[in-house]
Amino acid sequence: MAVYAIGDVQGCFDELQALLEKLAFDAQHDRLWFAGDLVNRGPLSLETLRFIKGLGNSAICVLGNHDLHLLAAAYGHPLKHDDHTLDAILDAPDRDELIEWLRRLPLLHHDAALGFTLVHAGLPPQWDLSQAQQCALEVETVLRGDGIADLLSSMYGNHPAQWADDLDGINRLRFIINCFTRLRFCDHNGRLDFKSKGAPGSQPAGFYPWYEITDRASRDLKIIFGHWSTLRDYDYPAIYPIDSACLWGGALTALRIDADPPVRINQPCPGHQTPGGY
Repeated sequence: MAVYAIGDVQGCFDELQALLEKLAFDAQHDRLWFAGDLVNRGPLSLETLRFIKGLGNSAICVLGNHDLHLLAAAYGHPLKHDDHTLDAILDAPDRDELIEWLRRLPLLHHDAALGFTLVHAGLPPQWDLSQAQQCALEVETVLRGDGIADLLSSMYGNHPAQWADDLDGINRLRFIINCFTRLRFCDHNGRLDFKSKGAPGSQPAGFYPWYEITDRASRDLKIIFGHWSTLRDYDYPAIYPIDSACLWGGALTALRIDADPPVRINQPCPGHQTPGGY
């Protein structure tokens, strides 16, 4: 059995199929981990969502920010700048089934046997694995329950910008969502910067890639994440970014995580958006 973690697909269904063919993927024996952002901005979000859902227990997915955009749109709270690539899902005859499946996905997956943790974006420096799992569960419980519409209507925003144990209500849930699905840079106190989307070195003084905070509580974990399409030339222990900018003309990446060391396999992509990150 092979286990592959795959970066942000974002509706690039044809590229996903080409990558799986290159991997000789066998759904009966192999497993796929998806780092979130299954949909949006690429041309075939509906086909992508149906395919990954259809993999059943052969696939593990965590939620990304674009997946949450889809949920928000489905519950009547679309982003004003949405590019309509989600319309095919929202108009599909199996829309309700797809949305129900999506809202039950986790924000974090940890496999103790393989020794890897999967998130879409990152972890703030104050969270160890136990804290991260608890925070993920808090949001997941709301997304799977009757409070989902209220959460989705209030989740957008950049505040609060720093974790505190006594955060509560929507401020707590918004901060948790922002860390798991939007985080790139923070300072040594854990204050988040959401304005900078470029490669390391483009951020304001005093901010660093979240994984470079040397005393972060998650430094003992091997963390796989997507989201950061402009991350290049990374070389940091136990950190595995796998969003290789397929949407922007880069590649769709698979990381074989049952191999030691893990092996990267890239499928070149023609790109479906103007380069520039998101």
